[in-house]
Amino acid sequence: MLAACLGFLVAFAFILFQVPIATALALVGFGGYVVLNGLTPALSMVATVTKDSTLVYSLIVLPLFVLMGNLVAGAGISGDLFRAAQAFIGKRRGGLAMATVVACGGFGAICGSSVATAATMGKVAIPSMRKLGYGDSLSSAAVAAGGTLGILIPPSVIMVVYGVATQTHIGMLFAAGIVPGLIAVGGYVMAVKWSVWHDPALAPLAEGKEQVSKLALLRTLWPVALIFGVVMGGIYGGLFTSVEASGIGATAALVFALTHHSLKLKDIYAILVDTARTSAMMFAIILGAAMFGEFVNLTGVHEGLLAVVKESGLPPFGVILLMIVLYILLGTVLESLSMILLTVPIFFPIILALGYDPVWFGILVVMVVEIGLITPPIGVNLFVIRSVMPDIPMMTVVRGVIPFIVADILRILLIAAVPAISLWLPHLLFKAAV
Repeated sequence: MLAACLGFLVAFAFILFQVPIATALALVGFGGYVVLNGLTPALSMVATVTKDSTLVYSLIVLPLFVLMGNLVAGAGISGDLFRAAQAFIGKRRGGLAMATVVACGGFGAICGSSVATAATMGKVAIPSMRKLGYGDSLSSAAVAAGGTLGILIPPSVIMVVYGVATQTHIGMLFAAGIVPGLIAVGGYVMAVKWSVWHDPALAPLAEGKEQVSKLALLRTLWPVALIFGVVMGGIYGGLFTSVEASGIGATAALVFALTHHSLKLKDIYAILVDTARTSAMMFAIILGAAMFGEFVNLTGVHEGLLAVVKESGLPPFGVILLMIVLYILLGTVLESLSMILLTVPIFFPIILALGYDPVWFGILVVMVVEIGLITPPIGVNLFVIRSVMPDIPMMTVVRGVIPFIVADILRILLIAAVPAISLWLPHLLFKAAV
């Protein structure tokens, strides 16, 4: 236990001193393994972990889903989503911010990345809201919080990582994220309504009086409906696996991008390069976390924590609440992928011992990780908004996201207390896998 605690402290120290997360985890994992087991076994561990953590067939979905999201984003579908949402719910006080949340949910359904969702929608939505007189705190917060939907509404890259790490059915995870994702959209819409009620100056009374054809706007969204329908419908219909679905989705997105007149070949090349760079970063973190995980396993911290939990006398739900608090605290200093890879190998055996469903726990973890994306000081989506709109002060964004964080916490407590909310759909769609 002591060795594991020291390892975590050293890793956090490296990260605070701006050592890349993948490098920090790999160095601490290798160094700790050397101290506990010797140099030769540590070198063997590196070779084995490198092979086992990167040459995994299921991980093919990561670059393919990233490519799918990048292609659709590059083709400008985010603007069509925003305009459609604006036409249906934008004609009220705060309506454009609500439309932004809904559009982020739609974009997240085909993107799978919170950072990409926040960056893409920020370029479209924030200038539009500013033009109509929205306050910067509300407009920036709606995009930052709405961007977190990218890792909850399937297909989700983070869910894939969790599924691979815990050998949990990825299709069931995707299905389990749909209802909580819809609840998240509703919660964020209520956060917008509360913000506008609390400070009416944040949004104008009337917005956009021009008449637009809602049917014409809906027709522009056929690529989103087609790609999402093919990917998710194929998985749930048993036509193909999640790995095959990622390839089909990426191919469909590529065809759409090639036929989209505003996207040139040089743009597609840039998208491919960005996808390769993002995928390499993700695999580096996976490798570093795997090495760190081998060191932590060697310390026997899993058995120690399980014994502490059993001897504490805490009810199972009390243990879950402690984990939620820990995740929220970790979210202030770590990004989502690192949190998943660091904590799940430690917490997952405890969850199984307490009799909880691994699919439910995966959704709970993803939701708690979401909060970290908008929680200072390291909230990644906050910095994304700053990079998109550098003239908006960071404290303005932080002040605006507080109602959205409250909505997140209430939703997490609801899903934690009532697991059936997230489990009924996957159990309905995958009866044979239950």
